[in-house]
Amino acid sequence: MIADTTMKCACKSCDCVVSIADAIKKNDKYYCCQACADGHVDGKGCGHQGCICG
Repeated sequence: MIADTTMKCACKSCDCVVSIADAIKKNDKYYCCQACADGHVDGKGCGHQGCICG
């Protein structure tokens, strides 16, 4: 069986799909960027095209 290598960013408002190998892991969850991993404390979104999280 081949393991999945991508998953949706753990940020609830983020639409990004992230490679597990490249993701930021925090509290056993995978995020597309530091802003998502930190819960958007600075108010900035991830900045990825088409995503409006933040």
